[in-house]
Amino acid sequence: MSRIKQFDLPDLGEGLTEGEILKWLVAVGDTIELNQPIVEVETAKAAVEIPAKWGGQVQAIFHPEGTTVEVGTAIIAIDTDPSAGPTDPPEIPPAEGAIEPGMIGGPAPGGRTAVLVGYGPRTTAAVRRPRRTDGQAPSATTATPPAGPVASTPPAAPAVEPSAGAGTGAARALAKPPVRKLARDLGVDLAGIVGSGPLGSVTRDDVMRASAPTVDATATDANTDVVVAASAARVGTDRERRIPVKGVRKLTAENMVASAFTAPHVTEFLTVDITRSMKALERLRAQPQWREVRVSPLLMVAKAMLLAAARHPMVNATWAGDEIVVKEYVNLGIAAATERGLIVPNIKDAGRLTLLELAEAMSALVRTAKAGRTAPADMTGGTMTITNVGVFGVDSGTPILPPGESAILAVGTIRKAPWVHKEKIRVRQVATLALSFDHRIIDGELGSAFLRDIGAFLTDPEAMLLAWT
Repeated sequence: MSRIKQFDLPDLGEGLTEGEILKWLVAVGDTIELNQPIVEVETAKAAVEIPAKWGGQVQAIFHPEGTTVEVGTAIIAIDTDPSAGPTDPPEIPPAEGAIEPGMIGGPAPGGRTAVLVGYGPRTTAAVRRPRRTDGQAPSATTATPPAGPVASTPPAAPAVEPSAGAGTGAARALAKPPVRKLARDLGVDLAGIVGSGPLGSVTRDDVMRASAPTVDATATDANTDVVVAASAARVGTDRERRIPVKGVRKLTAENMVASAFTAPHVTEFLTVDITRSMKALERLRAQPQWREVRVSPLLMVAKAMLLAAARHPMVNATWAGDEIVVKEYVNLGIAAATERGLIVPNIKDAGRLTLLELAEAMSALVRTAKAGRTAPADMTGGTMTITNVGVFGVDSGTPILPPGESAILAVGTIRKAPWVHKEKIRVRQVATLALSFDHRIIDGELGSAFLRDIGAFLTDPEAMLLAWT
């Protein structure tokens, strides 16, 4: 059995077929251990670190950072027994789109391309002397097509300016279809790029570097974020930016479209006085066991939603075509805005957690999401979701259901407002709740009762805890 093992990009989650290599954590020649993180890969759901399947010495890295690789493609070679002495260098897998020599469409001797019969036309034009017309010696300066059937000789391609995008130069350059499309979108001529990928192929990173505008070397650190953003979206002469849709943003868009046009949405609104909930949070913060825990109003909202779901189990269900699947557990999703887009990780079986455990779980979830380390498993299996638009100063909205869920609650900003309290107008802390639900499962009565109970808990949490638990 060969001691050189090629490690393939594994299946990182449900339905994922590819991932983009963000950062290599090892280099050729490094000695690594079993399960040591070797590469950071961004999928359509999150950025994850992939551990080594074997220990040994890194012999080769097949794909540079910035390359999108399909699941099952070899990304690294590891010598599992480096003490046994030198070995032949690992064979580099052909890049996607590359064709083996001699195969139809692949390279052939003499700079030609293998076609169905013979080796077809050369990729370069033949040179032929012109006729003598003035008694002078002919010069080899005129290029004419090679002899042969007319059908086998392609017509000369028109000249293409570098800014025109992927034209004839793009066809000659070795690049994957997604990279070609990116080049077309950004107006980059692949022919003018020296590829850094396997076999000299042009990578996504090569295209992004070529599209980035030249930056003055005297730019200050304050402009760093602008420079980084410019490398991800090119501003053209028409003052338009074109940002490639990929990763988390691409999956979010697909899910939102699928949900919006599959589940019939209904949204109801309720404005509530949450002054007592805010006072309850202050009392919690004063407790010794809570002093190291991040406590926010979202904790009270999450507890209210979990208790209301226990009172109305039908809201925690999924439409499955010919049946409705009612869940006896709540995997509570918390929408989090990250640099890579909106993700919705969930807290597994959140209804079984104490208030302190729920607070700790929510803090860990948000911290992990902001760091871009949310595992794909943490973003699957959600049953209902909370999205906090109030942190952006927004009063309310009409949220779209995550696929497979039947209820999502949007929480608006908490603000002081005049409110009738004990028959007098007082300044109270109020917020607006917006509940969207799947009308195939939840009718108006059930949705209204569920939202009413969430509001009742936030209005008087101590009384509701005594009454409901």
